[in-house]
Amino acid sequence: MLAAYVDAGIPVNLTNTNGDTLVMLATYYRHEEAVAALIARGADVNRHNKRGQTPLAGAVFKNDTTIIDLLLRADADPHAGSPSALETARFFKREELERQLQQHIQRRCSVDG
Repeated sequence: MLAAYVDAGIPVNLTNTNGDTLVMLATYYRHEEAVAALIARGADVNRHNKRGQTPLAGAVFKNDTTIIDLLLRADADPHAGSPSALETARFFKREELERQLQQHIQRRCSVDG
């Protein structure tokens, strides 16, 4: 349903007063289909809110591996924001997520380098 509103002209990176984008809110409330639809329509997956949080850090906080995968495939930056997704994984001792983020960073470096 959210995709229909974006298709009708609502800005894909619309924010609320806290700076939360639609993709941030969809991530926080664990709406995988909405996250995928927003990404497909060009949502900025690295945009942070007024507290410095990114959708990827939010997905790590929620421990939502499906949304983490969606965001990483859309080139979300594990270092973006404060705290970053990587810092969030470390803080909550989510070793598997930290490994996944590190692997993504290494793949990006090997492609970019």
